[in-house]
Amino acid sequence: DRRAALLAQRIAASAGPGERALLLFPPGLDFIVAFFACLYAKVIAVPLMVPRRNAARDAADSIVADCQPRLALTASSLLHGPRSDLPERLSRHQLEWIATDAESDMEVGGLPAVAPARADIAFLQYTSGSTSAPKGVIVSHANLLENLEMIRVVCNNTRRSTYVSWVPLHHDMGLIFNVLQALYIGALCVLMSPVGFLQRPLSWLRAIHTYRAEVASGPNFAYDLCDNRYSAEEMADIDLSCWRVALNGAENVRADTIERFIATFAPHGFSARAVWPGYGMAEATLLVSAGPPGRGAPIRSVSAAGLQQHRAERPSGPTDAQRVVGCGKALVGERIAIVDPKTCAALAPARVGEIWVSGPNVAGGYWRNPEASRATFATRIAGGDGSAWLRTGDLGFLDETGELFVTGRIKELIIVRGVNHYPQDIEYTVQACHPALRPNAGAAFAATDATGGERLIVVQEIERTRRKNIDIDDIVGSIREAVVTEHEINPAEIVLIAPGTLPKTTSGKIQRALTARLWREAHLKTVRGDAT
Repeated sequence: DRRAALLAQRIAASAGPGERALLLFPPGLDFIVAFFACLYAKVIAVPLMVPRRNAARDAADSIVADCQPRLALTASSLLHGPRSDLPERLSRHQLEWIATDAESDMEVGGLPAVAPARADIAFLQYTSGSTSAPKGVIVSHANLLENLEMIRVVCNNTRRSTYVSWVPLHHDMGLIFNVLQALYIGALCVLMSPVGFLQRPLSWLRAIHTYRAEVASGPNFAYDLCDNRYSAEEMADIDLSCWRVALNGAENVRADTIERFIATFAPHGFSARAVWPGYGMAEATLLVSAGPPGRGAPIRSVSAAGLQQHRAERPSGPTDAQRVVGCGKALVGERIAIVDPKTCAALAPARVGEIWVSGPNVAGGYWRNPEASRATFATRIAGGDGSAWLRTGDLGFLDETGELFVTGRIKELIIVRGVNHYPQDIEYTVQACHPALRPNAGAAFAATDATGGERLIVVQEIERTRRKNIDIDDIVGSIREAVVTEHEINPAEIVLIAPGTLPKTTSGKIQRALTARLWREAHLKTVRGDAT
């Protein structure tokens, strides 16, 4: 707090209330100091991932152009160390750079006498851009406080609810669910490096054990990674019985991932009841739905054929069964509706439609983008009470109890010969069909042929350890057979690409739209393409 107050004076000397400041930091506490310094100075914080040095694609330039910040706050290690290329990289934007950990002769004092109003903007959370260009979500102090209280109530957390997190602080899950929520309830929060987790995922579990953490969160791939890297020797003395809330969110939650994780780590004290699937998005500040802690993950079997017709119904038999995971109910003070995206009419339970949200946690719109704000934040349900709703762009259904099941993204739905296919289901089938294919590293999407018909394209990474000794024809054949067998659709093209080259957002979501564009432009780093 003392460091934040001191930094706030330096910020206020260069930027006035309402101006923007980029937050560009390596993992650590400096980001948090800078975030609260911006709140003190009434300058709008803009968390941003540090652009990769040699990345051909990153969103930094478009984000900076969109929000037009006055300042860029960073650490001396980035400004004068190995990443001294950052100022040059963003030089066209005329930013004033401040190394927040540099010595200052200022003394604490002169902070704003008036606290921020609830309606004041706290920060801009730029969307991940998984289906479109990044847009700055306007998060007010009221939005933050409301969602933090919603999370406290649904999690039933207290000062004793220690957190352990590796999720980047520029991501809303890392910032809000972990850091700000821990501060809100007065609990300890232990931060880890994201790269450290990716290199040694079991270190996350060791930290949970060491600090007796109750709460730890991650996307679905994080749980897969822990399971894939399991080592009995490394886990020998680890006890996970303290872990009460294991949030699985930020991407599609898979039943098989949950079950594998439970089976692998139950011998180390992990309880199936600790699994806590949730649904959220930046446009709703963070969390939209979750269930009570301690109930585990609700997993249901529904008809795969029914989902293709936007209905959630009982499967006709074992071959028709597809499992979906419940992500809880609307939070206190919030409403969730399933709506026909074309007619804007509310749908009955067990009908698949677009997920709409209304509540005090819904943000005020997109930064200086009134058209997109009206289309996303100001829609109304036909025949409803006239109140504005947030259109999430996600597909799902509510069961008879109000439990939310998320099935996919509207823009990414693959429609071939009038049949709906969810890309994540095809991707899972592909990755499970051959050991040389990397999990969570493929994209399925539709492309239009010369006659205007839709055809399926599959792009998939090869495992790094297998790339030199693989039979391409065997892999392509396995993919084609698996997709035809499971989904009754023949891929028009199967493209195998080098490991680590599939476009993803900073939070690890697959960027299917960007992958499709790179495929059209022949810019994918292919191992080999196969077309029919």
